[in-house]
This record gives sequence, C-alpha cells and structure tokens, in this order.
Amino acid sequence: MWNRVHEATYRSRSNREFRSIFLAIVASISVICMLYFHVIESTKPSSQIASHELTQPQTLASAIHLVPSVEFTNGTVAMWRIPDSPKAAVFVAHGCNCRAANFWDKSPSCPDCVGLPEDRAIVLRALSRRFAVLTISSAGKCWSVRKDFRNVKWIIERWVAKYKLEKLPLTALGASSGGYFVSALAAEVRFSSIALMIAEGVFGSTDMPVVYPPTLFVHMPKDLRRAKLIEMNMELLRKKGVRVKEIRCLESPLTPTLLSERIPGLNEEFSVELYELFREKGFVDEKGFMRKDGRVTRWKQAAEERGLLSGKYEWVDHIQEELNLAYGYHEMTSLQADDILEWFEVNMD
Repeated sequence: MWNRVHEATYRSRSNREFRSIFLAIVASISVICMLYFHVIESTKPSSQIASHELTQPQTLASAIHLVPSVEFTNGTVAMWRIPDSPKAAVFVAHGCNCRAANFWDKSPSCPDCVGLPEDRAIVLRALSRRFAVLTISSAGKCWSVRKDFRNVKWIIERWVAKYKLEKLPLTALGASSGGYFVSALAAEVRFSSIALMIAEGVFGSTDMPVVYPPTLFVHMPKDLRRAKLIEMNMELLRKKGVRVKEIRCLESPLTPTLLSERIPGLNEEFSVELYELFREKGFVDEKGFMRKDGRVTRWKQAAEERGLLSGKYEWVDHIQEELNLAYGYHEMTSLQADDILEWFEVNMD
C-alpha cells in the first residue's frame, strides 16, 4: 500500500517538475522570439510601428528606425508620422540653422534626414503616447512670421484635413526661433495648448486674441536674460487669463558613457575616449560639468588632433547637441518630453 502511494506521489511530483521545466522552456522561447521579431520590426518604416513598440526601454527604443512620410510643398518640406489610433497631434518647430530632417533617421527614402538625439527622442516619445507628429522646415535659417506664417498655417490645416485629424486636439512645440514662431502662430491656429522651449515668445501685441492657448515655458535658467523675459511674459499671460506653467532645465555632468547612452549608434569606446580627452584638456571640471558652452569649446579641434574623429564626422552634430544640453544654456532637450506631453494631455478639453 505504502509503495503504491509513494509511487503515485513520485509520479505526481515528476509530472509537476516536467510541466515546470516545459513551461520554462516555452517561456524562454517566447522571449527569444519576441526579441527577434522586435529587431525585425524595428527596421520597418514608422508607419508600420505600433504605439506599444515605442514604449520600450532606451536600449530597445534606440533600435527603432524613425522613417517619416515626406512631402515637398510650397517651397518647403513637411515630414510626419501618424501612430495607430492617434489621440492628438503636435506640430514641432525647429530652431535656427535646423530643419525638419533633424527629427528623423536617415534612410533610403529620407537620405537627408539626420536623427539628432534630442530631436528624434522627442518624436519617439510623442509617437509612443499616440501623438501624430508633423515637422516642417522654415524657409530661411530661422523662422520668419512674414515668410513662413501663411504657408505653415496652410500646411498644418491641409495635413489635419487630409488625414482626418480634425476631431483631435492640435498642439505645438517650438524651440528657440521655433518657439517665437509657435507663439505667433497660436494667435490664428487653434492649438489646444503650446510649449515654448528656450524661447520667451512674442506677446503684448494688440493682435493677440482674447482666447489664447495654455502655454508652457521650458527653459534653461542659466540664460538669465531669457529667464527674466519669460517671467515677464508669464505674468502678462496670466493677466490675460491664460493658463501658464514653466519647467526649468538645469545643467548636468558628462560621464564616460553619456554620449553612447544618448546617441543611438555611437559606440561606448569612443564615448569613453572623448570623455578622457575632455578631462585632459580641462573642458570639464572635476565633477564632469562643462566649463563652457559646447559651441565655444574647442573639442572638435582637440578630437581631430588626437585622431578620434577619423571616420566619425557624421556624429559631430549629434555630439555637439549633447554637449550643449549638458552645459544647460540653450539647446533642444528631450529630458522633459514626458512633462511637455503631459501638459498637452491635461489641456485637451
């Protein structure tokens, strides 16, 4: 009797162990397949990337190839992506000496695209939160209300109508010159809310409408003059009954691997070597903070003399953007992208 019970117990335990091992193997295979197909899917154009694929950790998100739809119209270029079941739309205006191509990855269909790290990260976060994203290039080096206003207004309205986005909240984000432009554009385009990055905007005009969209200022207080102007404009908007808020972006230290962590495709060895060069040349202090703005730091000359830029000139603008951001004076930043998108979301009424 005892032997039969013992045998039955042993068989039951063996069956449980077998099932556990079997399930573990199936789970492992599933994970491997998921990772494999994620890599395959990440090479598809953005129109084929579902929203949930864009919420992956930074290491996986960097592998996603952001390929835009491109249209040349009225002497300029518009680039965009629309995620599955979009809940809102955002027009993103670049700064001076930049263009729409900065926000998207280089590809056969967009050979002029650049994919600057902060720019593309903003687009990536917006798509992951189901925002349709539209970027347009200015007619000149910087945005001009006289040259760009009517054309951009027409492109936005045409894009919204063509892709049946009329019922969705329309928002706008502008950086530097793009921030001034968006603040002016908001006087005629019905945005549910706007965000002005490193820009105080243009207000106080008699043409300013009675109803103006909620306005978020994302700025770097190290720029004392602009910080003061933003403070004045926030008070002006409050007096007009406009909802306003600010986000202050502070400087941050470089680390040996920061560049490889922030710039997709840049290898860690190069990041470490460049960091060591910065320490040797005194471009950073003992805590890793930039002593000067990246634009006036002679890092490119030092890197060329050391032979570090050989075969890596395609990364110069990407590195420059991250150095400017680390100094925290005047640069596009994606570090507050979620805060900006949350501002858009809470003002969708």
